[in-house]
Amino acid sequence: MTLFYGGGQLVALHRYPLKSAAAETLSSVDVSWSGLAGDRVWACVDADDVLVSAKKPRRFGRLLDVTAEERGLGGLTVTMPGTAPASTTDGTANAALSTWLGTAVRLTRTAPAGTRVHRWWPDEPGLVPEWMTDAEPGTDTTTPVGVEPGGRFFDFGAIHLVTTGALAALAEQHGGPVAAGRFRPNLVLALDDDPEPGQRLRIGADLVLSVTMPTPRCVVPSLAQPGGGPADPGLLRTLARHHRMPVATYGRATCFGRYASVVEPGTVRVGDPVRA
Repeated sequence: MTLFYGGGQLVALHRYPLKSAAAETLSSVDVSWSGLAGDRVWACVDADDVLVSAKKPRRFGRLLDVTAEERGLGGLTVTMPGTAPASTTDGTANAALSTWLGTAVRLTRTAPAGTRVHRWWPDEPGLVPEWMTDAEPGTDTTTPVGVEPGGRFFDFGAIHLVTTGALAALAEQHGGPVAAGRFRPNLVLALDDDPEPGQRLRIGADLVLSVTMPTPRCVVPSLAQPGGGPADPGLLRTLARHHRMPVATYGRATCFGRYASVVEPGTVRVGDPVRA
């Protein structure tokens, strides 16, 4: 097994209790075999049991502005800008989200059979992965979505990380800074380069990750972000021009960041060292 020998530091930590909703910024978190505690354990589905996602921004992009927090007995509380909190425990959350999105949705912790997700392929041709042979730029579709053991609604892997080195290189390519949050990572690592698939990272005293693959990108990094980051459609062109690469055995895709699996669970804290 190849190891990643660069030293670094964990500089930011995020989880997303509701898939496609706003990040919850943490100072520490427990990480199990299935990922960060409380990460992507809820999703919204429409009347056809298809997952709704900001990957289809004209219809569901407002999900990015929803804050979500698990509170007591596994319930979820959601809050939209200018609204009072609504909860699954008192039965108000589904109606509140449906009103916010303008279409009937419901929250679920259980993936429907044959789970699929709404998606829009950007007009930039380089954003369509090679394995999506029937996809056309500028079209809406639904695609299969990964659901990990334990019910997590992940796209390809339990942990998503980005590095400060890759962000700095992207800023040069793009002609200006790009916030890490646009890529919805769990971990932001102060490292000069991205680790390669097969390399391992020890974060803090106990957690060990194995990097599995580059992270294919969708339209979401280019959208207006929670907290005021403006829409940046040119970011998709920059990514497609500079970051199209092989993804495992699937084919080439535009990627940024890395997915990783958990080799040894543990608790991590912002400021923890990153080492082999």
